[in-house]
Formats: sequence, structure tokens, C-alpha cells
Amino acid sequence: AAAAEAILSAANPIFVCGGGPVIAGAEAELQVLAELLEMPVATTISGQGCIFEDHPLAAGVVGSNGGTPETRALVDRADLVAFVGCRAGSVTTERWRHPAPGKVRVVHIDVDPAVIGANYPTEVAVVGDARLALAALKDEVARLVGGPPARSGGLSRAAVARARSEKFGAFEELARSDQVPIRPERIVATLQALLPAEAVIVADAGTPCPYFSAYYQQRAAGRQFISNRAHGALGYALPAAVGAKIGRPEAPCVAIMGDGSFGFASGELETVGRLGLSVTMVVIANASFGWIKAGQRSGFEGRYFAVDFSPGQHARIAEAYGIRSWRVEAPADLNPALAKALAVDGPALVEVVTQPLEEARAPVSEWVA
Repeated sequence: AAAAEAILSAANPIFVCGGGPVIAGAEAELQVLAELLEMPVATTISGQGCIFEDHPLAAGVVGSNGGTPETRALVDRADLVAFVGCRAGSVTTERWRHPAPGKVRVVHIDVDPAVIGANYPTEVAVVGDARLALAALKDEVARLVGGPPARSGGLSRAAVARARSEKFGAFEELARSDQVPIRPERIVATLQALLPAEAVIVADAGTPCPYFSAYYQQRAAGRQFISNRAHGALGYALPAAVGAKIGRPEAPCVAIMGDGSFGFASGELETVGRLGLSVTMVVIANASFGWIKAGQRSGFEGRYFAVDFSPGQHARIAEAYGIRSWRVEAPADLNPALAKALAVDGPALVEVVTQPLEEARAPVSEWVA
């Protein structure tokens, strides 16, 4: 009741949802509540899938990894933030600056009572499973109001639509680029056009995570974007895709990794080949540990240490395991190669020679957060 009254008293509330709603299966409850309140929903990377991303109230990913200035601006306009199944940690809040502590009211819902209030002064705390808590909150809001509050200004659907238009306008300009090496944005846009709504994407840390969390629009609710958050564990995507494909065999599965990550887990190509799994692997090849190199560029005036390695021939390595493979260097060849790989009845790999991350316009506001 206290949470419902606090949210209804706010002029510009916004949800920031972490992994809790997806783990709890609270997608339906969240959507109904957001529509009842006319309240935008932003997510962390782990929270992607709690609402489908072309919903008019879906604001996108927030934070220093995968967040963009347009989504950050929506959070900054809020006078109340409802954290749901979210730790409100340093990456999500860009080191506790967005939202600004003490300058915004906070309602915090989490199954772990130790999380609530750890990082932000909290006006209303609700300890509980995300699905059950959101269902109860929806019932209480429905009891208090006859219909959705009118929000013509501030954080309305129109404000979300403008932010999305600005965000994807800038993205699409880069995604159409014929620049060589290929821009990461073009890889995202090409897979967005080729993959069906039910596809599962497993993204490694490094280049794949921020680009796909920021710009790949998940068109169905649920866990379809998987990234090993909070650990930065290179080499995760390839073995994780094995589990994802076995767990959901009917869905197309794409594992996206940098060449540094590929080096950590390339032996799993034998597993994928032996099991005959229809997994499409995309290697973003820029001959560096890109995230670390970008961090060194921003923090050490361009002095680099132990981040560059010799360009590999990842497609040829996959071929040695009997896996159909393509190497792409020209932007015009990207769509045909990915389309052919996705059509293979069995494993396939596409190596894409890509713009170095430290030179790209990655959706990352701070490399060390």
C-alpha cells in the first residue's frame, strides 16, 4: 500500500528493473502494472526481457555498460525511481550518479532485504519475490485509482518515444556505414534483421555486451539475451550457448564473442561439433582485449600494456573442427555470410574483422565503473 501511494503521488516515476523480474517470471505482471501506471520501464542488462523492447513504455538499458545518454536523461527526469529486483550497483547507476542519491524518491522491491537501502536512501521497502510483489502492487494501484494517471508531460510515452528515436537514429547512421574495418553497429543491425523474435543471443563480455544490450531490440518478453554479468568472464558465450541450445532446442541460438574470448574457449568448438548443435557463432575480430584496451586509453593517456595480440584466423580454426565457417572483411559481405550461417543445419561460425573497440563509439560511459 505504501509503495502504491508513493508511486501514485509522483509526477514522473520510472521503473529500473534488474534480473529479479526475469528470474521470477514477472513479465506479465510488470507490463500490466506499467500500463496501469503509464510508467516507463528501464532495465539493467540482466533485466532485459522483463518487458519486450518495442513496447511504448520500454525505455531501454541504463548504466555505464549498454546505457545511452537518451536513456540516462529519462532516469534523470524522474522524481521517483522504483528499483525492482535490482541491486542499484555502480554500473547500473553510473557510480551512483543516475539517479542522484537524496535527490530522488526511491521505492525498492527485492527478495533480498540486504540489497534494499544499501546504495540509496529508500522511502518504501518491499521485501518479496518480484512476481508476487508486482502482482500485489498492481492490485493495490487498481484499488486506489480508476484508470491510468494522465502524464502528458515529463515521463510519458511520448518522452520514451522521443528518446528511442534519438537513440536509434544515431545508431542506424553508424549501422549503415560502409567503413572498413566493419563497425560493430552493423553486426547488431544485420542480426536484428535476420533473426526471428524467439532467437536466443548469448553475448560475451567486451564488445558484444554493450552493443547488443543497447541496440538489439528483444521483441518478446522473457530470457532471450544472456550475458555473464558482474564477472567480466571472457570465454563465456561459446560454452554457455551449448547449454542454451540444449535447454531451448527449438529456438535459433547465436553466440557472440570477441576474438579474445574465442581464445579462452575455442576448445568448445569440438563439443559443439560433436553434439551437432545448430549454434551460430559470431567472432568479433579486432586483435585485442578491447574493453581493457579502451580502459587503458581513457585512464593512461593511450599507453597500452598486454592488450594487443596477433590477428588470428578463427574461421580456419573452426573449419579444422569440421564446422562451416566464413571470414568477413567487407561490409557488403556481412549479410550474405550471416544468412548462410543461420541456415546451416548444424554449427556454423562467422568471423567478422571489426573496428577496434577503443576507436568505436561504444555505448559505454565509463570503462571502469
